[in-house]
Amino acid sequence: MGTYRTDRSYEWNYANGPVWDGPWPRVPETPLKNLLGLPVHSRLGVAAGLLLNSRWIEAYSRLGYDVLTYKTVRSRARQCHPMPNWVTVDAPGPLGRGEARCVTKPRRDADSRAVTASVSFGMPSKDPAVWMPDVARARRRLKPGQVLVVSVVASPETGDGERAMIDDFANLGAMAREAGAQVVEANLSCPNVCSAEGDIYLDAGLSGRIARALRAAAGPVPVALKVGHVPERRRLGSLLRAVAGEAAAVVLVNGVSRRLDRPDGGPAYGPGRETAGILGRAIHEPAVACVASAVDIIRREHLDLEVIAVGGVASAEDAADFFAAGADAVTMGSAPMYDPLLAVRIKRAHPEW
Repeated sequence: MGTYRTDRSYEWNYANGPVWDGPWPRVPETPLKNLLGLPVHSRLGVAAGLLLNSRWIEAYSRLGYDVLTYKTVRSRARQCHPMPNWVTVDAPGPLGRGEARCVTKPRRDADSRAVTASVSFGMPSKDPAVWMPDVARARRRLKPGQVLVVSVVASPETGDGERAMIDDFANLGAMAREAGAQVVEANLSCPNVCSAEGDIYLDAGLSGRIARALRAAAGPVPVALKVGHVPERRRLGSLLRAVAGEAAAVVLVNGVSRRLDRPDGGPAYGPGRETAGILGRAIHEPAVACVASAVDIIRREHLDLEVIAVGGVASAEDAADFFAAGADAVTMGSAPMYDPLLAVRIKRAHPEW
């Protein structure tokens, strides 16, 4: 079934998850590495999305994941989209360019390495009065050599201008730092929302201004920017140049947005949620290509940026694709839900990562 009960609500999973019967594994001892100036036992982690609160962070730290991302938080409370929120998908091959339609399937593949999935939460958040002390608890529960990343997103209202969005990001950076974040990740892309906060990364200038404000607010805490799929090299280069020197890292790729239908043709998540983020197997190939392109631009132009890869990693071989492409770290989105012991197996095979 997995650690997240897809047949239950987000609120139920927040209050009761993760579902784990154990026993806790013996995590291999691995030498310390460096990520964003921080010592880590591995450059393997969990991307924003699965780790709903400090209880989830603690569980996955015990399961051997060392770069742990607290699910995206806001400066005000927001409810989750109604169920369903997590479904399996029959995707038409690797999803890169184009607008291929995807269709849900009734059950996931038995082999977690073959799973393509979709999530549609809408970036819900508890109020800062709830998430800030919980972030502090999460930080206390980490082991040495593990890093807590806190993902944040602005909450623009109708009529708000650019300045309000930038200020909201900056305030969130300061709050996350105060709560105990070791890295602040600004979510500039969400394939599950139909509002302004979902595609900021497509505006290189705005992304750079947000990065500058976050850097000032976060102080000594490194800033990472999570961005979506950018297949055009010219556009990707513009984005990287705009944020280099302000952000310390980029995190890519944050899913691929596609129309998602039920087999009978209706929208899988209901009216108003026709498009959704696709994760897992179908996005691995385009994500690796995007990371390789980003690394090449960074190296050729001597930009001061690290690259944290995400996209369809469900095995050591998948992680190897990203490390071979030049990624500084690899995080996983959906696979750790289906396969909680994945990090332990990868660390046994590759203690150097």
